[in-house]
Amino acid sequence: MSESRSDAASPRAYQIIARCRELALYSEVAGETTRTFLAPSTHSVHALLSGWMKAAGMQVRVDAAGNLRGVLAGEWPNAPRILIGSHLDTVAQAGAFDGILGVVLGVALVEELTARSHTATTFDPKLPFTIEVIGFSDEEGVRFGKPFLGSLALIGELDAATLLLTDRNGVSVADAIRDFGLDPAELPAAIVDKSACAYLEFHIEQGPVLESEGLSLGVVDTIAGQTRMQFIFTGQANHAGTTPMGAQRRDALAAAAQWIVAVEQYATECAGLVATVGKVETLGGASNVIAGNVVATLDVRHALDKVRRSAIAHFINAAQTAATARGMTVTHSTSLDQTAVDLDSDLTALLADAATRAGHAAHWMISGAGHDAMIVARRVPSAMLFLRTAAGLSHHPDENVLPVDVEAALATGLEFLQILRDDKAMLKRFIALTSQLKQEDNHA
Repeated sequence: MSESRSDAASPRAYQIIARCRELALYSEVAGETTRTFLAPSTHSVHALLSGWMKAAGMQVRVDAAGNLRGVLAGEWPNAPRILIGSHLDTVAQAGAFDGILGVVLGVALVEELTARSHTATTFDPKLPFTIEVIGFSDEEGVRFGKPFLGSLALIGELDAATLLLTDRNGVSVADAIRDFGLDPAELPAAIVDKSACAYLEFHIEQGPVLESEGLSLGVVDTIAGQTRMQFIFTGQANHAGTTPMGAQRRDALAAAAQWIVAVEQYATECAGLVATVGKVETLGGASNVIAGNVVATLDVRHALDKVRRSAIAHFINAAQTAATARGMTVTHSTSLDQTAVDLDSDLTALLADAATRAGHAAHWMISGAGHDAMIVARRVPSAMLFLRTAAGLSHHPDENVLPVDVEAALATGLEFLQILRDDKAMLKRFIALTSQLKQEDNHA
């Protein structure tokens, strides 16, 4: 999709898009965008972003989890802190905007504020809070099989067991941190500042809803819960030509196929549920061998945890039924069980109001994808704004955004900060809620 200047987008919107595309050039694999947790190319990404942050008047550091953090100080020491962030890592063969757009937009907001401080406008750039823009080191979980390493460090939940996880080369999370030039012993200093009272994340929708509605922006009120599982069907490998069809075959792939169809059928008939068997591997398979062992993944998501868990129970039973019918066994394990997260209702309403003031419809949405906001929300009231994804395409090199939508998000972000500046009672409410969340965590 071309980025023509026929729309009402400002030069800043085009600059944001250009920056995202520039950052996408830094990759572990030449000719594509693949950047996992603390890959060497992340140094280059940090260098570019740090330069833009510093030019905007921000103090910059990289914490022990590899999160890039730029701070624009408020009017007084220990002023309330507004966090704006998203992630810098990618999936394999990614696009230029998933995650990184939210960080670049955060920097652009600070640039707008500092630029306006030198011009006569109706917008008062003096803010009674500090702004911290965060580029999280890991959200996708590609390298170590566990997502959200960056945001978990921010809330103090990057635990010892996680630090021992290893990648396919046997390198642990702790070793990866050291290899990047950081010290795992300094992780406590990565925990969010006590003054933090609100978190805002900009992110592409990664789906077709906003485009189908002809809308630029969506306000997220809930992030769906997610379960990731692995099923192993164990039958009996045998000669494909000499083993008769029927009861004498214990075909693990046939059992897995029956189960996959059952998963799709159930999910199709359950409103709001999505269930995906994304990977199937036949161990030791060949064209003339009946499959003896099949490993299949399962990803299940829904905004209501009760519905998701009911679906999982159904899928486990369906797998057992398919295996038993063919005289074989099936086992399963769970690698991720993330509950649904309702984002802060007041902060989300404030974000919707900001979108309306900026001249855009406040379309309420559920996020089917996981995001750093669902982790940060455990400690800090959080809100999330989606931007339309061109053609609904994401996790793909052709991923794209429209300049007019970037302009809409930037204008909404400025209104969001202006509302917080003007509504002292609202700001105090978020400060009080943050304190409550931390006290609940201390007593958990």
